[in-house]
Amino acid sequence: MYGAIILMILYALILPGCVLVQPTEPFSPVPVTEATRITAPAPSQPSPAKEEVVPEALTLERSLDIALKNNPEVAATLWDVSAAGAKLDQAKAARWPTLTYEGGYTKYLNSRPLYEARFNNQRRLFTKQQSQGNVILKLPLFTGGRIINEIKAAELFRLAETNRLSRTRDELVYNVSSTFYAILSQEKVIDSVKFSLQAMQEQRQKMAKMVEVAKSARVDLLRTEVRVADLEQSLEKESNLLEIQKRLLANLMGLDFDKAQLKFAGKLIFEKKSYRPDQLVPKALEQRPDFTAAKDRLAGQARRVDVARAGHYPNVNLVGSYGYRGTGVYGVYDDRNAQHATDRGPFYDDDGQVGVVATLPLFEGGRIEAKVKEEIAALAAAQERLRKLNLQIRQEVETAILDVDSSSERVKATATAIEQARESLRIETLKYNLGAGVITDVLDAQTALLVTETTYYRVLADFYTARSRLKLAVGGNLL
Repeated sequence: MYGAIILMILYALILPGCVLVQPTEPFSPVPVTEATRITAPAPSQPSPAKEEVVPEALTLERSLDIALKNNPEVAATLWDVSAAGAKLDQAKAARWPTLTYEGGYTKYLNSRPLYEARFNNQRRLFTKQQSQGNVILKLPLFTGGRIINEIKAAELFRLAETNRLSRTRDELVYNVSSTFYAILSQEKVIDSVKFSLQAMQEQRQKMAKMVEVAKSARVDLLRTEVRVADLEQSLEKESNLLEIQKRLLANLMGLDFDKAQLKFAGKLIFEKKSYRPDQLVPKALEQRPDFTAAKDRLAGQARRVDVARAGHYPNVNLVGSYGYRGTGVYGVYDDRNAQHATDRGPFYDDDGQVGVVATLPLFEGGRIEAKVKEEIAALAAAQERLRKLNLQIRQEVETAILDVDSSSERVKATATAIEQARESLRIETLKYNLGAGVITDVLDAQTALLVTETTYYRVLADFYTARSRLKLAVGGNLL
């Protein structure tokens, strides 16, 4: 007997570590099934990442489409929305009754009654081994508002996660757009450097021939060669920057850069527009998804305070059960003659009950009040974060408008300077070829043209980036 008891104890100690035969693999893709599907309304369902077919020439629209489908952060936020929907379902499930089964087997050292006497002179049976099983029903009747407030809080937090998803997508659109514009600008910069390098190489060839016939000083040739070397290293530097930008865009699009051969199609065309803070700030506060999410979290936290306060109230539940108790073939004793009933088979007795159970906390060492204080403090923190975000949105909109205006003026100024720099280079080159100028003036004019063109294309990219930032700050289309 004692050996069987020791064996059962050892088995009970080992069993908890062996229940899960096949643990969940953390790195295997999670398929979208009914168990993982978003159970509350949401913009879309999470889906496993897949390789996108990249067209020969990427437009901004196509880049955004691939990024929104394939970006890991967007996919992760979709799963966060799914988790919030599942939490909402958990909160709603608390309204329904629970039905559970409890069963077990017990070996006693001394005899115990199989059941209590139900009437006078009823014969009772005693046993040292007993098995039992019960089906238990539990239905909440009153919880002090805890369940309904948990449901409201879960709904608000799910809405907050949905709005956070929208903000994540808006931020991705901005990052992809600004990187795309930077790439277009960088390609133009490289074209300018290549053009200047080609012009200097041709000038060096002419200079070498002029040195051979003693029509030019050798020092002029040396200065030209120095300029060519400087342009070659500039070309290498700008080309490296372009490769870095391409890899950044591939990362935002969720693509493997080694497999994706990225080429781009698009134009940077300046279009002057004026924006006013008094128009865009109210619009931003109305349609920014992160501001809406912060308000939802604030409202949800208020419901969490009500959930904590419900701990002061009693819980009333309807409880019912039905089950059996039984013995094996041997081990049943009669309470009248204490004879071992070896001639009896297994004995089973069924029983059931139904009732209302009320639980009222009388003393819990201040745990409930401390929980209420915790949730109230979290509510106050959420209020301050909402106020901070309000101020931040105003500052972001106003700053973005200033950046748009500033970059607009810089684009117009550099566009005029390009024509002047080209004319200056033409004049200095002509003067040098006619023997009326010096090579340093030609080199200076060529440098000025390259700097002006480079500045123009980068300022143009800054203009498009500033407009994208303003759109992000407003949280939607501009006026």
